[in-house]
Parts: sequence; C-alpha cells; structure tokens
Amino acid sequence: MLEYGGNKFICFYGTENRWFEVEILFRRFMAGRRPTQAMLLILVFLSASFSGCFGENEVEGVSSANDVVITPAILTGGVFQGLTIAADKDLSAFIPYLILNKDTGFVQNSTVIDLEAGDSVLLDVLAPPRTDTAVVLISDYGRESWPVRFVDESWKTWYARDGYDLDDNPGITRVVGMNGSIDTITQSNESGGSVIAVTIPIQRQMAAAYGESEGGRHSTGVVDGRTTFNYLNMLSDESLDATDAADGAIGYLDRWAGQGNAAYEDAAQYLIQTLENFGLEVITQRFVYDSLMTGAQNPEAYNICGYRFGSVSPNNWMVFGAHFDIAPPVNGGMLDPHIFGRTYGTRVGAYDNTAGTSMVLTVAEAMAGYDTRNTMVFCLWSGEEGGKRGSDFWTDYWVKEDNPDVEVTNYVNLDMAGVNWPGGGGAPCGNGHGGGDGGCDPQPAIDPDGYPKDEEVWPMRVYIGPSLDHDVMNQPEMVGLAMWIGSDAIGVEEQMAPLLGVGYDAETWKVDDWLAKDRPEIIVYEDTTARSDHATFQDNLGTVTMGFGGLVDGYWCYHQTCDTVDEMIDWMDTTGKDYGEEQSGTSNLVDALDTITWWATYSFFHLDEQPIRNAYL
Repeated sequence: MLEYGGNKFICFYGTENRWFEVEILFRRFMAGRRPTQAMLLILVFLSASFSGCFGENEVEGVSSANDVVITPAILTGGVFQGLTIAADKDLSAFIPYLILNKDTGFVQNSTVIDLEAGDSVLLDVLAPPRTDTAVVLISDYGRESWPVRFVDESWKTWYARDGYDLDDNPGITRVVGMNGSIDTITQSNESGGSVIAVTIPIQRQMAAAYGESEGGRHSTGVVDGRTTFNYLNMLSDESLDATDAADGAIGYLDRWAGQGNAAYEDAAQYLIQTLENFGLEVITQRFVYDSLMTGAQNPEAYNICGYRFGSVSPNNWMVFGAHFDIAPPVNGGMLDPHIFGRTYGTRVGAYDNTAGTSMVLTVAEAMAGYDTRNTMVFCLWSGEEGGKRGSDFWTDYWVKEDNPDVEVTNYVNLDMAGVNWPGGGGAPCGNGHGGGDGGCDPQPAIDPDGYPKDEEVWPMRVYIGPSLDHDVMNQPEMVGLAMWIGSDAIGVEEQMAPLLGVGYDAETWKVDDWLAKDRPEIIVYEDTTARSDHATFQDNLGTVTMGFGGLVDGYWCYHQTCDTVDEMIDWMDTTGKDYGEEQSGTSNLVDALDTITWWATYSFFHLDEQPIRNAYL
C-alpha cells in the first residue's frame, strides 16, 4: 500500500461504466522541486494524445513504424479531423485521443483497432490544441493491453523518456464496442510491455484576421481564446450609445442584480437570444425574496440557462456556469480608485465576471453542435455578488423541487478567469495602476490566507471540491482528470503542480505549499472554502465541481470601476518585463482565456462519457 505521511492517495476513473482504482504515491511531493520533477501520479486517465518511434525490445510480428502509414502527416490542432491508419502487416493500433464515434454520435476517450495487412480505417480524432506532438501506438494483431502515460506528463514527455520501451507504465485494456462499434478502453493492471510509438506533429492554425500580438496564436479550433476575448470585448464596450436607455453604452454594463435593474434585464435578453441562436433550449427562472422590513416581494435572481438534452441519460445534467452580475456600487463606489482610493462597486466588471460569462458563451456555442449522452446545461447566474442567490435558488427550487428526478452529475465554474499565467510576475506598478508609493499595492506582503501580491508570479487556479480536509485528497478522480487534461491537451505540464496541505497550517497551506514548490504558474487543488457558485452545487446537491480562476484579492481593480478590458490587458502585458515571454497584453490574455476555455471543453467531453461522483457519497 503506497502511503505518504500516513495518507493514502487513491484515484478512480473509468469509461463506459468501467471503473478502476489506482493507488498512487506523490513521491518527492513535498521536496520543493519543479512540478514535473516533484509531483508523481494521482491516477491514470483514459484519454489523451500520441507520440512516435519504437523501442529496443523486440515487438513480435510488427517490427517498425514503417509497418503502418498514418495520414495526414501533420495534424491540425484543436479540431476533429479524419485520421487514416493503413496497415502493411496485421497489427493493432491504440489511438489515445478524443474520438467522435460515427456509429454512436458521441465523443469517446480513445480506441483500439485491429487491421489486417492492406486494410485501413478512418477515424474522426480531436488533435490536442496546445501541444505539438501526438502519438499512435501499434503492436501485434489482437493485442489487448497497452501502456499509457502518467497523469502528470504529456505523451511527448513519455516518448522522450522511452516510455514505449518500458515495462512500468500504467496500462489499459480494450473493451468491445457496443453493437459492432469501435472499441473503448478501461484501466488494466497489465500494460503489455513495449510497443511501437508513431509520432505525428501537430500545428495549430492562426485565423487570417489576427496577428500574433492580437491573439492570433490562439484563434482557431473547436473553441478558441480569441472568440472568448471577442465576447469579452463586446459585452464590456463602454462606447456611448445614446439610444440605450438601460446603460447608455454599446456593451452591457451596470449589471447589478436585483430590484428589476433595467440594465440587467437588457443584458438578460441578449443572453437569451444568443443561447437560442446556438440552438439551445433556453429556460429562465425568476426568484424573489420577501423583505423582512416591508414584507414586499423583490426581484432578486434572474437565471438564464441553455439546455441541450442528452440522448441516453437526459436526467443526468452536466452544468457549466458563471455569474453574470457585477458588484453594485456602494457609498459612492463609482469613484475612480486610482484617484480616490478603493471603495466598492463597478460598471463594467470585465474580469469579474464578464470573462467567465464569455467563456460560457464560447463553450456553449461550440458544444451545442455535439450529441451527448447526458444533458448539457449552460447557465448565467445572477445574484452571486449578493451571496450566490441565483445558483442557490436554481439548485434548491428548480432542481430539487421542480425536477426531483434530475441528478446534477458535475458542475464547472468560471469566475474571474484570465488575469493569471502567462502574464507572469506581479501587479503592474505606475501608469495609473495600483495605489500607494510608486503606484504599487500598499500591502505587498503575503495575505494570511492568500498569495503574495506585487512580487507574485500569480497562478491560474483549478479548484475542486467538496473537500473538508486541507491535507487529504478527498476528490482524487476530479483532481486526476484536471491533471490528465492539463499535462497534454492543454500543454502545461511544466507549469502545473498540485497543492496539498500535508504538514502546513490549515489557514496558510495553499501559499505555503505554493512557495515550497517554487511558485508554479498553474495550481490544481481542493479548496476547503468556496466564494463562488460552485459552493452552491456542493452544499445543496453534493455535486463534485471543478472551477477555474485567476488572481483575486491581489488584483487592484477587484470590485472597482477600473475593472475593464484595458486593465486586464495591462496586467497581462510582458513586453519589456523581466518575467514571462515577450508578448503583448492582448496576446497573453487571449492565451489565458484559450487555456481555460479548452480545459473546460475537454472536461465536458470526459465527464459526458464518465461522470465523476462525490467521493463523500
């Protein structure tokens, strides 16, 4: 039994109702090394990408990569495309990527196929969007067990360390496809030994309309960061529109929930029309509360959700959500904090939470075209800033009372996402940003329950729950899924590390472990506190959630009038800085939005094939 500090690390995952269990030790986990060197195994997932060449051990029958011809020679990253495998000898091939199964109409995680000499097969494969190398594994005809990479490494790294020639890999085995369809896979204690690994380069195209400084590197695919950025720009447009009586702007500003706010009502109509244009069925709910002082009923929550009902289990709902409301002004909160100091309230709310809203729209637009086993629900919440009232009413009344047969299998949350890696190192100083001497944050020290501010290489956060213990991994399946996707498809194995609070104080464990691991740019962790709508799903429904976010309290314009797109761009600019790559603020912001949008999309595909239930239940 593998243990660390008295703690067992047990991970679960499976496909097509085939569950498996792997016990994994974080070797050198607390040694303070870089993520790919310090963190090892949480679990093995059954999806991925591919790499090339063959090992020194003899593979009986099939002798080299020349026994198979794979076309195209270069894959296009981020899109489903035809992948043809033609065999010169009798052989089997393992394709470890998301595949659109033409027989079922669903996306599935990997397949194994058998080919006789002279045969070929055409598969619709999603090439990973943010890595440059894929692999297809080949071996003798009829092979059942195959090696796979570890959860914290890419297929490219697996190939570079000769994983194809080793016997200590995790393993999978094939599962016969239903009704003559292509096979699926499940975990196995056997990897079957060495294989031949055929590498295929991946190139992601740039949209003709955008240069590199405008986010062109991440402008194409099933989803892309530039589309998310365009939504963010449009919704946050402060340009004068004298004909708009709600907010006087081209965009949708002043979205303060409650009390029948005309600006929020106007924005809600835009959301309804947009989701309907995607082909989703839009269902809205209005909730009210009774004033304790007057007894009057006041409009409090107005939720907008788009539904694509599942073909197999329509009462299983996968929910992807973000709050659409923004922090209302309080006591003169519309004053510019750069001039008058920080107060409270905003007009635009670009980072909190138009960015999250834009990602929901991007994913909804793309996913609406795919058939799924379970029902997909894309929700924009109101009332989050007033205490998560929108999601609270929705889960308590719409789900539990009006739809008691529904199980919300998983929830993905987007809140304050984008101001994070790859923007790099600390808050901008001067040029109207921040406060205090020199235009910097007047309190640069580490917060008791947060992160350093001005000297921080602030991380992108992937937070998972529910979790009751800071030093125990309570939801290893979801942690494992996040890491499996991040290490290969998202291309962040070098930047990513999991956080665990073993040996640290409960109040400061996140920052303590983060610093001990040399400030990784992307952190995956279980959060014992919840300040956004994911808490509602955990508390009211017992749903396992995954959330994505960036800098919170260290962001000078958090809940301030300066929370604009221009401010986000300035924070993400690394030109002429001593940290990060030389990229414009727009390029880095689009990159960050692309990272999270893709991560969420991959999560939806995986969770549709195999939902992850609450380990506590």
